[in-house]
Amino acid sequence: MVLLNKLSENLIKIIEARHHDPFDVLGAHPDGDKITVTVFLPDTQKAWLNDDLSLARIEGTDLFQWTGVAQLLHLPYKIHRITGENTTVSQFDPYCFLPQISEFDLHLFSEGRHWHAYRILGAHQHQIDGVDGTLFATWAPSAQRVSVVGDFNQWDGRCHPMRVRGGSGVWELFIPDITAGDLYKFEIKNHADGSLHSKMDPYARQAELRPGTASVVAADSKHLWQDDDWMSKRETADWLHQPHSVYEVHLGSWKRNQAGEFLSYRDMADQLVPYVKELGFTHIELLPVTEHPLDISWGYQTTGYFSPTSRFGAPDDFRYFIDRCHQNNIGVILDWVPGHFPKDAHGLARFDGSALYEHADPRQGEHQDWGTLIFNYGRSEVTNFLLSSAFYWLEEFHIDGLRVDAVASMLYLDYSREEGQWIPNEFGGRENLEVIEFLKHMNSVLHQEHPGCLITAEESTSYPMVSRPAHMGGLGFSMKWNMGWMHDILQYMQQDTIHRQYHHDSLTFGLLYAFTENFVLPFSHDEVVHGKKSMINKMPGDEWQRFANLRLLYTFMFTYPGKKLLFMGSEFAQGSEWNSETALDWYVLDYPPHQGMKTLVSDLNKLYTNTPALYRHEFDPHGFEWLDCNDRQHSILSYIRKEEDDYVISIFNFTPVPREKYRIGVPELTDYHIILNSDSKFYGGSNFTNKPILKAEPTPWSDKPYSIELNLPPLSGMVVKKS
Repeated sequence: MVLLNKLSENLIKIIEARHHDPFDVLGAHPDGDKITVTVFLPDTQKAWLNDDLSLARIEGTDLFQWTGVAQLLHLPYKIHRITGENTTVSQFDPYCFLPQISEFDLHLFSEGRHWHAYRILGAHQHQIDGVDGTLFATWAPSAQRVSVVGDFNQWDGRCHPMRVRGGSGVWELFIPDITAGDLYKFEIKNHADGSLHSKMDPYARQAELRPGTASVVAADSKHLWQDDDWMSKRETADWLHQPHSVYEVHLGSWKRNQAGEFLSYRDMADQLVPYVKELGFTHIELLPVTEHPLDISWGYQTTGYFSPTSRFGAPDDFRYFIDRCHQNNIGVILDWVPGHFPKDAHGLARFDGSALYEHADPRQGEHQDWGTLIFNYGRSEVTNFLLSSAFYWLEEFHIDGLRVDAVASMLYLDYSREEGQWIPNEFGGRENLEVIEFLKHMNSVLHQEHPGCLITAEESTSYPMVSRPAHMGGLGFSMKWNMGWMHDILQYMQQDTIHRQYHHDSLTFGLLYAFTENFVLPFSHDEVVHGKKSMINKMPGDEWQRFANLRLLYTFMFTYPGKKLLFMGSEFAQGSEWNSETALDWYVLDYPPHQGMKTLVSDLNKLYTNTPALYRHEFDPHGFEWLDCNDRQHSILSYIRKEEDDYVISIFNFTPVPREKYRIGVPELTDYHIILNSDSKFYGGSNFTNKPILKAEPTPWSDKPYSIELNLPPLSGMVVKKS
């Protein structure tokens, strides 16, 4: 009688969808030489097992049972049922299969050491005893019950409750016959308050096209990679001493088709790749393609940390795009956002009804400026989630590197907070010690497991040793965006040229710290939105001067120490600010000044990638030498970029006044010639001429034993090389 009462209680929990361990009731349960099968089948008139074992309804419920001799039941068994619409449905019982995730995998995940957690969590096509289906798994330690819901069960959380795997907080369920393309979510009932939460799968590898918010059972990849040569070279490449010039792209607004719709990943492979190759960039950097609900977030409000956005196609379409890049010797860097996530109800926020991925205390868990939540980096399963995401993109999609967004917001507990709005660390400081350890560990293992991958920090403060190895006390990033240089030089270039002599230090100050980090020089998307104006419209003067100023600025960037990054549209001097909801203003290329700008950027890339003196020692002070940094009266700079066997000289005139017979010092008594002049008529310049050969004279100048005279065009940069 006690057993019956207990069973009755368990059955009620199944009916009410609040049983913590549905396998304790559902499925086949032996009792001596007998066995009882219990199934829950809403909308069912009649049901039977295998061929002829009739299931009896438990009166007044949607529960059915069969009890008989164990030898009569062959595992795994099928359930056949006639629905309320007189349709016959047959399926293997999910509750007759054993657990599939190993204890070792669960142990690694709980300790935060499962680099490939995406292989066990999420939804994966799977086969057990010859039965095909999908294995679902998710982490929800505060759940009373977790169910898989989808079209296959009318989104009814009573139908497919999952089994919990001990104290790991991981729930799993193998559902036969669920195939690639099926939509699903996890329905989670919180243990503490009974609240229900319908959530997309954090580890989903594909997502429904917005505004839909369901996850999609992803097909196993059928893409056959053709980039073996690229991947082999990347693994052994000495990237520190190789050219690195990045074209930053927002896929949704680079171009649109004739109907104004997004191009697909495959369209991008056909159109973007040859365009970037023609311009000579070595890498494409993509604003986040991780799934996100809102177009105007540009991808920085990520919900799918393992899902390439479905806006542009399926995961294999994205693989095709990356493969085409590699076949054309173009690397791909992905913007990746481990610093925050949105509050959307279907996403990570309060995933199991508790503050699971985020901190419960808003002083630790919320970015008030952005209206987003902050990951709890002190929880091993959370850092495992993020680390596994990084591994996923590098391994499954052959991504060449990650640009980690908003690192400063991660490093500082008081980031954008007033006094009383943040909690100090255990030593009373403002540094987020858990983040620091996470970043060190992440960078160390990614570089160890994927030699040649590039992990770049967008870090806007003076935090030390961001791009120094973790074992030396650094954060372990490959490179860091040089935000200070970018702000200084843009502020300088926006000055009226007559006032630039009073701001000369803005040009030279950056060299005081240029080699303290492995810097990237970024003119990114952030500089051409929100009222900051486009690159061309930041420049002062009339139209000719604005174009000349921008040509000068780009020439300065490409000869200055540091890797290069330019946002799309800036290469041809788009006039309007970037608008993520429309394509770039490609029509401006019908006009010569814009054509000239694009030609210059192409030639600068060729100069940079073919001149070892400009890239071999970008992070080393031995690769740079001032010739003259003190001519503030004329706003002129000159310096040498060098490597072991060669050097080039760069001279810049930041005023619209031509300077005839301007003398600069040179290291050798030999002939020199100009290899690039931003004032050339080919770029839309005035073509202020020089002699074909610049002969050095034995006249000491600027601490050099020799010198040359040349004519400096207005608002121009020139690069000179010995003949």
